[in-house]
Amino acid sequence: MSDTEGGQQVDEFQPHPVRVQLPGVDNCASSSPSWPEAVFLGFQHYLVMLGTTVLIPTILVPLMGGGNKEKAEVINTLLFVAGLNTLTQTLFGTRLPVVMGGSYAFIIPTVSIAISNRFDICIDPHQRFKQSMRAIQGALIIASLFHMIIGFSGLWRIFGRFLNPLAKVPLVTLTGLGFHPLRFPQLAKCVEIGLPALVILVLVSQYIPHKLKSRKGTIERFAVLFTVAVVWGYAEILTLAGAYDRRSLKTQLSCRTDRSGLLSAAPWIRIPYPFQWGRPSFNAGDSFAMMASSLVAIIESTGTFIAASRYGGATPIPPSVLSRGIGWQGIGILLDGVFGTGSGTTASVENAGLLGLTRNGSRRVVQISAGFMIFFSILGKFGAVVASIPLPIVTALYCVFYAYVGSAGLSFLQFCNLNSFRTKFILGFSLFMGLSVPQYFNEYIVTSGHGPVHSGSTAFNNIFQVIFSSPATVAIIVAYILDCTHSVTDCETWRDSGRHWIRFWYFELHSRSKEFYALAFRLDRFFPSS
Repeated sequence: MSDTEGGQQVDEFQPHPVRVQLPGVDNCASSSPSWPEAVFLGFQHYLVMLGTTVLIPTILVPLMGGGNKEKAEVINTLLFVAGLNTLTQTLFGTRLPVVMGGSYAFIIPTVSIAISNRFDICIDPHQRFKQSMRAIQGALIIASLFHMIIGFSGLWRIFGRFLNPLAKVPLVTLTGLGFHPLRFPQLAKCVEIGLPALVILVLVSQYIPHKLKSRKGTIERFAVLFTVAVVWGYAEILTLAGAYDRRSLKTQLSCRTDRSGLLSAAPWIRIPYPFQWGRPSFNAGDSFAMMASSLVAIIESTGTFIAASRYGGATPIPPSVLSRGIGWQGIGILLDGVFGTGSGTTASVENAGLLGLTRNGSRRVVQISAGFMIFFSILGKFGAVVASIPLPIVTALYCVFYAYVGSAGLSFLQFCNLNSFRTKFILGFSLFMGLSVPQYFNEYIVTSGHGPVHSGSTAFNNIFQVIFSSPATVAIIVAYILDCTHSVTDCETWRDSGRHWIRFWYFELHSRSKEFYALAFRLDRFFPSS
């Protein structure tokens, strides 16, 4: 439809304007809410990151020969180091409101180490656990050096210079949506708890504020606390009423509130310390496989950093700052190896999604959550109470948070020419391959007991399995290569990719970059941002 004004024909319907910074954010990365509100928001971030923190040791520790005592100690250690890494990342890394926690990217090499035949000589399960943990520590330490070289040498800055909005779409989108096999299936293991949690969270965060016309956003801002409190209490009633007494062990582990084994095994007070499991051991094959996991963690963290900059109300993260953040993530993996967390570190996707739900991207809130991590890791009994929340409740929350991160990736489409057939091909092909290739690799290992690459070297097999099991990694490999090589001499294709927004991708070309990314105490001299 059209109308005529002053002799000129004007379209009645105009497209929405392009927004380099996301509007509607209540507190951006450099601002803060009131202290009481910040404390509650920080506790929400702590609750959200607990799911991954508990799940990774729950998978690994039994394979390593450990019991509930060892699992509780590894969870506390992972929580403690996550707090330290979150503080260093928000203070010296990207300075974005990101939580640094355990990574699923390291599961394949750590499981491979845990079930290795070379530890069969250990008759005592506790001794086998310690030997396995030492091998994982050694591999993480070597991988951290590889990680820091990529970050602090500026190699990732070069990658970031050519990361157009077109390539960011599949990267960020599949950083969020690529975890879909881990979420609703986990929720469905106890659907009578998980599904109500999902429905309540959606109602409280989306529908009720709209009906009540909440201007301050208080209701949706604390929707996670309300949902967890209500559904956790409901699960406790079901447990005490004996609803699961005659159910299978698998169902009881998912649904009951008293089957985590953490409360009885956790110590009252325990401070994790370096090399608490003994001196690390080093193996070349383990180290190469762990470096592949480190590369995947770099890519997935890049997607999370980009989403966090969007939901944090910041300007797009400059490549120099992105590389700096990757370097500090490498220091975090070094701490993982030194303390013995059993896993490497990555930027938490679920916490980046929580930024979108709460519309609060304050850096201070995330730093407060780091304080909760360290506090509850030292006071083990108190932390174990919160960590015993049934996993289906947490995965119900993740269904919403991962969706927010996926939609943050789709928001970069506004910078691209969606009427270009080249743009359509790169987007569709990279997203399709990012979903299809990992599905093939994962199904192959389930049906055959090994991956598609089945050579005589376990480490070589693990490298390919790790890389091609990550949707975000496959998607960015395809999109980045196609975007940088397809019609590279044609200036019009650069505009189709959103390259004409280049001034927002360089630290020194945007007046507000220092507000969000500059380091305090003149530390930019040692970790330059340009």
